[in-house]
Amino acid sequence: MSTPTPLLNRFDAEHPVVGMIHLPPLPGAPGFDGDRAAVRSRMLEDARRLEAGGIDGIMLENFGDAPFYPDDVPTHVAAEMTALATSLTSAVDVPVGINVLRNDAEAALSIAAAAGAEFVRVNVHVGAAATDQGVVEGRAHETVRLRDRIDAPVAILADVHVKHASPIGADDIERAALETVERGRADGVIVSGSGTGDETALADVERVADVLSDREENAAPVFVGSGVTSDTVGDCLEAGARGVIVGTALKEGSETTNRVSSKRVESVVTAANDS
Repeated sequence: MSTPTPLLNRFDAEHPVVGMIHLPPLPGAPGFDGDRAAVRSRMLEDARRLEAGGIDGIMLENFGDAPFYPDDVPTHVAAEMTALATSLTSAVDVPVGINVLRNDAEAALSIAAAAGAEFVRVNVHVGAAATDQGVVEGRAHETVRLRDRIDAPVAILADVHVKHASPIGADDIERAALETVERGRADGVIVSGSGTGDETALADVERVADVLSDREENAAPVFVGSGVTSDTVGDCLEAGARGVIVGTALKEGSETTNRVSSKRVESVVTAANDS
């Protein structure tokens, strides 16, 4: 059984900036245009631009597959993402993460293990959330055991009060963060705004960072997961975040589905390094 390397040790940066690759619709999704090669080319071009801008890590996500399956994606989705992730990890020199929307942690972990990715994002790892896919429930008990069973040294980065959702039950973000790490055994947590590209409340970042830093064991790092720009990344880090995940702000024209802009990447990375 492999012991996962601590999450932050996987990055060659004090405050890692993880850039998003939002995949266009994959085969089987309503918007797929029939050209698998174009999907792969677009992914690799975005990756090239992210690396050219100095990115510290890359997150691969099936963003274009809406409407999303709530938890278990079909086998063909996992197969497509495995093929793409394998091409991506072979093409870049930075850590790669996998997120399978809406909440298929089993697929994400399996893809990461097969493709040599370093971490996964799990939108609902513990508890439950009301989403546009219905009620989504965390499966930490399955995800962590699967990681051990397939001997996958992959870190789990889990959302706390994930965007595009409302938590069911207690609305205490500090308690949710503690349970995600202590009972769910996540290696790090993500705090986000209400939706893709929406600014994250710094008060939420501070509250989660403070409660996790009080743990006697190694503190799980906090990442800010939405709304980060070159103007706000310093504030996020000052509030206690150890890293950021950036998508919309790195795209041409600040449009989530546009191509990555290397200049925008460089601007955010420089601001993070200067903070």
